[in-house]
Order: sequence, then C-alpha cells, then structure tokens
Amino acid sequence: MVTSSAVHGGAELTTTVVIGSGLPGLAVASELSRRGIHSIVVECLDPVDTGQLSRTALTDSVSLAERTELLRLLRGYASSHSLDIRHSTLAENLCVVGHSKLLPAPILGAKKWAVQTDCGVLLADHVVLTKYPQNQLRRFLLSLGLAVGHDLKSATQAIGLHLVGVGELLSPTTREIVRQAKLVSAAIVQHPPLLVPTRAINV
Repeated sequence: MVTSSAVHGGAELTTTVVIGSGLPGLAVASELSRRGIHSIVVECLDPVDTGQLSRTALTDSVSLAERTELLRLLRGYASSHSLDIRHSTLAENLCVVGHSKLLPAPILGAKKWAVQTDCGVLLADHVVLTKYPQNQLRRFLLSLGLAVGHDLKSATQAIGLHLVGVGELLSPTTREIVRQAKLVSAAIVQHPPLLVPTRAINV
C-alpha cells in the first residue's frame, strides 16, 4: 500500500486527501484502500448557507435504512483497516501546488494539491470533494483557465480534483454514491493529474 510520510514544516505527503468524512468520503477511502492507495480523510467546513433547503432522494425508510447500514459497514472497515480518518481536523483551504502562502514551492515537490487544515498542511496528488457548491466550483475552475462546459466532473478529474455527490440536483442515492466512489478510486489509480496554474479556494 502507498502510505503517507511526514515532511518538515508541519506538512504531510499523501496520494489522496478526501474532504468530508460522511458516507461519500468513507466510501472513497475504503475503495482506495482496497486498491492499495493511501488517503487521509478530513472534515469539510460547511459552505456558506444559501438559505435554500437541499432536496433529497432519501424519502423512504428503506433508503434511509440502506444508507445507515452501509455507513455502519464503512466505519467498521475503516476501523479494522486503520484508515486515516481525522474527524477533528478541518479543511480550511485548498490550493494548487506552489501557492506561497501555504508553503514555498520547493518543499511541495511533485505534489499537485495543498490542503490547509487547522492542524497543518496536507500535500497530495489528488483531492476528493464530497460537499461543495457547484457554482463556486465552476468559478474556481474558470480561475484556473479551464473550460468547464457541461461536464463538471471531467473538468475536475483532469486536474486530480474529484467529486462524489457534488453538483447533483438531488442528494445521490446510496447506490449512486457507491458507484461514484468506485469510479473516482479507479480514476485516481489510473490517471495522474495534470499540472495547473496557482490559485486557491476556501473549503
């Protein structure tokens, strides 16, 4: 398994940082673990409240029971396989490598992303977002000079930024979350991210 390693300045190197330790985040971390890829899971700060209630597809007891059971199994897997789940660590900022306010570029080495947390900086090749407003995500991509178009997930995946349960009109079903987690983990294993210009967003 590819593991993380500490570097000076309070930063850690890892293959993937997953932002959000709910069902989508645990599903991705578990899938990556099964493929021999280390990840660090941190909590996400809630985006600015828009005052709108999100619509959900979980309207019946069967769906809720299914999600609850899967979450129980994923937590069990995370515990038994010692996955790096950091419930007390909050992601505060996400930026592309070389952002001088986090760390000087020479320290970052070949890593593509820097995730600033309340406990230090995590450096990774890939980042998985499980909760982020679609309009803010599009603005971030446009600030990098990327043509987003209609396929938000393809645009982000090309630079090593992956989405699970993000950008959906309805909260994805349990099966859809599992499907997305499998696709994202496969993409992380098969496709190294491209280098992109320096920018930052708050997460």
